[in-house]
Amino acid sequence: MKNTMELKGNWNETKGKLKQKFAMLTDNDLLLAEGKQDELYGRLQIKLGKTREELQRIISGL
Repeated sequence: MKNTMELKGNWNETKGKLKQKFAMLTDNDLLLAEGKQDELYGRLQIKLGKTREELQRIISGL
């Protein structure tokens, strides 16, 4: 998994790739606020029906 600083630095690019891969995602689903990474993963887990580990692999692979 990319570390938090790496994730935040490239988040706009990563967000775009996630929206291409999963068209049902919205900007609100992908909101990454300081210290709220767990919340982001929770929203994505619910929306996509994936585990946190699966999501981390997907994001790392983008």
